[in-house]
Amino acid sequence: MRVLIIRPEREATALAAALTERGHTPVIAPLFRLEYLHPPAEFSAALADCQAVLLTSANGARALAEASEQRGRAILAVGDTTASTAEGLGFSAVTSAAGDGAALAELARQRLDPKDGPLLHVSGREVAVDLGALLQPAGFEVKRFALYDAREETSLPDSARAALEARALDVVTFFSPRAASVFASMVEDAGLAANLRDVTAVAISPAALVPAAGLPFKSAAAAKRPSRQAVLDEIDRLAEAPVQGPATMSDTTPAPDEPAAPPPAPPVMVRRGLGVVGAFVVGVLAAVLVLAAALISLPYWPPQVRDLWRGQVAAPTPPGVDLQAVRADVTTVANAAVDTARKELTARLDDLEKRLRAVSATAAERPTTAPAGPDPSIRDLRSRVEALEQRPAASAAPPPTPAPTPSNVEAEKEIAVLTREIASLRATLGALDQAVSSQRDQAKALSDAVGQRSNGEQKAMTAARASMLIGLTARLAASIDAGMPFAPELNLLQPLAQGDAKLGEFVIALQPHAQTGVASRAALDAAFPAVAKAALAEDLADDSYGERLMSKLRGLVSLRRVGDMPGDTTEAKLARAEQALHAGDVAKAVELVKSLPPQTSQATSPWLARADAHLAAKRSLDQLAVYAVNLLGAAR
Repeated sequence: MRVLIIRPEREATALAAALTERGHTPVIAPLFRLEYLHPPAEFSAALADCQAVLLTSANGARALAEASEQRGRAILAVGDTTASTAEGLGFSAVTSAAGDGAALAELARQRLDPKDGPLLHVSGREVAVDLGALLQPAGFEVKRFALYDAREETSLPDSARAALEARALDVVTFFSPRAASVFASMVEDAGLAANLRDVTAVAISPAALVPAAGLPFKSAAAAKRPSRQAVLDEIDRLAEAPVQGPATMSDTTPAPDEPAAPPPAPPVMVRRGLGVVGAFVVGVLAAVLVLAAALISLPYWPPQVRDLWRGQVAAPTPPGVDLQAVRADVTTVANAAVDTARKELTARLDDLEKRLRAVSATAAERPTTAPAGPDPSIRDLRSRVEALEQRPAASAAPPPTPAPTPSNVEAEKEIAVLTREIASLRATLGALDQAVSSQRDQAKALSDAVGQRSNGEQKAMTAARASMLIGLTARLAASIDAGMPFAPELNLLQPLAQGDAKLGEFVIALQPHAQTGVASRAALDAAFPAVAKAALAEDLADDSYGERLMSKLRGLVSLRRVGDMPGDTTEAKLARAEQALHAGDVAKAVELVKSLPPQTSQATSPWLARADAHLAAKRSLDQLAVYAVNLLGAAR
């Protein structure tokens, strides 16, 4: 069965561990946040004057242990869970009423005398039963002190919301009317009441079902006795052989986290559920539908997400651009253009220079190869010069320039044309050099732009991968802190680990505990009192029959000091280890337990194995978080 637990974190963790041992799947979603209150000034005097302390919840026992170091005061507990918690905290004289508030009042009337002094009731801010009103007719004076407060969350936790939206629940547990009322209000505010049609409500008493009567549960059932064990038995009964008919209920009433006196409640009907096979079939069909929807919508996903789905985490080549091809083409074109232009211009310049030298040589040879006889035009010019010289003003006139021969004129014209053509070709060559240089600059700019684009997309992919790692790390941390299996989260990490040896090491380190999960810190803390009691008994025993008998007796009822106790004795180390666990320092507690004498190993070995697995998982998770943050920093 998939069971939703809405109790405070400490109680939820212990209940989740018990459900896991029975083969169920717990979903932890605390609706209350427990806070211990500072005891008032008159509390110490009242505790010293009272003849007994009344406890209506396990949280009351913990609050009393926080408020006072006295452990010898007589304790009357409402139920077995509260009594076990008080004994684990070191209280030596504990008696269980094994019922509700009315049973506790009846136990006080039978065991105690009003003349021996007042009674002290340790409770939360809100109570479901007034012990003072029940015991006042018998002559008892009851002083109530609120030493803790279960504060409500502002909205439905994400884990509960996700489970309801996915219709992945079979059972919701209620341990008090207040919890049922808060759950009903949050579910209606979230608009998820209709998703409860396939869910069975299991409560510790009929009174705890009354506030949730308006929700459309498939069926409802109350435990036969107001205890956690009875609730677990009811869940097992629903899983193995659910029946149709009225549920067996007791007339009990819980406190916010423990049974208490109930108002009258109508009988609640239990109807047949899906059972294990039906729930499995529904889960398989839901998984197939989700996978089919993912495959159908895959073409519309962003390219990066599609690559991650297929296990491709390397940065893709920019679309439409082949960087190597672009660079090769640009280099080839530039080199070919330059070589061709240079060869063509060099050939033309050589040809023009040859023609220029030939024309110059021809022009230089023509005067020497001319006929010896005077040229008529030259004779005419000479005669005209002589005539002019004979004029009076001839001395003032400049001598005329002899006209060049026709052959020389043509040669000079051809030389001028060739010179202009050479100048034009040189200008063309300069322009071509500038064009080639510009083309090279453009090719370099294109190559740089392609490289920058590739680097930018590579950084974007790295940042996206780091963000996914951080998200998966947060999900793994939530599962490990809750003591739940984390195989689904680890499977999501597998595609990212392809080609990444460092990330693969983290996956391998977490793999051994993925299917079963590791014990949470709260579970280790809750189990430690019993371990400490057994270890202390083993340490005090020897081979004599009398000591072995005393060891057995100490295992049943023992006095053990707690807190910051100095010294190297087993009791002192156990006390400091328990204090470290309360403070959240599991590593220090493990170190202290491992330093105990060898004879305590039989009592501490199972707990140490669970604690070592918890520390190893947390260590790998911390390293994974650091790796993801460094990867994100490198991408930026």
